[in-house]
Amino acid sequence: MGNNADLRKKREILFSKFPPGQVPEAADDLKNMDEIDVEPKYEKRALGVEYELTQHTLAELEDHLEDKGYHLDNTLMSKLTRALIHYVEDTQLHNMVVPEKRLKPTPEGAYVQAWEHRPHGDHDDTPPEWREYK
Repeated sequence: MGNNADLRKKREILFSKFPPGQVPEAADDLKNMDEIDVEPKYEKRALGVEYELTQHTLAELEDHLEDKGYHLDNTLMSKLTRALIHYVEDTQLHNMVVPEKRLKPTPEGAYVQAWEHRPHGDHDDTPPEWREYK
């Protein structure tokens, strides 16, 4: 598994040309969220964002902006790039989940001991004279 540096993400969120002037407003909006660094990149119509994957995902940030009425860049390249980043981040989060530990250790012998104390095999409580009855 990777180290904590792998969890620190630097991404760019690109905005569409229309309506103009979305970058400064969107930057102010995201700066109000916890655990995120935001840097407006006016020449690119973009926001540079930096966050811990355990706190935010790019998909979550984009959804937040779209819910507020911002228009993201929807060129094919932007859509493909975003889809790839969403997949990578989802996979990384999924792989961080550690399997659940058992509450009590179960040594293999426990099953053998339980089986030995239980009637099994050819055991039959029917009296022999009834088994022979015809």
